[in-house]
Amino acid sequence: MITFYRFILFACLILLSACSNNEPVKDSQLALMKTTNPKPVIISNKKHSDRVEEIKKDVSSHPELYDVAVVKGKKDTLVVYKVKHLHRFRMKAIEKNVNKMLEEKYPKENFTVSSDYKVFLEAVRLKEHIKSSDFSDQKAEKRFNEIVKMTEDMK
Repeated sequence: MITFYRFILFACLILLSACSNNEPVKDSQLALMKTTNPKPVIISNKKHSDRVEEIKKDVSSHPELYDVAVVKGKKDTLVVYKVKHLHRFRMKAIEKNVNKMLEEKYPKENFTVSSDYKVFLEAVRLKEHIKSSDFSDQKAEKRFNEIVKMTEDMK
């Protein structure tokens, strides 16, 4: 009787392991559940990579934030972040502080700042699309502008 139950348990484990998928997991699939810490993305002009890295580092230095994504387009720079759970009551104040810090430190940049999870997820997906070879700079800029517009529509 006990061997019968062991056999059923073993068969179930074999069945479950056979159904598993060995494909690598993308950041966008886990972006809402864990910290992905995506690298900054530059769509059009690659010479601004140092500045974009510095922007990410400056925003990440805020203690109430735990995940930051930065995407630099032709005209705008999108800064998206996740707020730690206990600090979510102060999200407007945090966004105001981040915006103020960015405007003071980088006065020539045009920033769009958001703490929305959907915008964060779209920024991570855009990064993944840019990595693929069939996604042109024009498509990336168009998608970037759609994300920025979506951010502005949510306010």
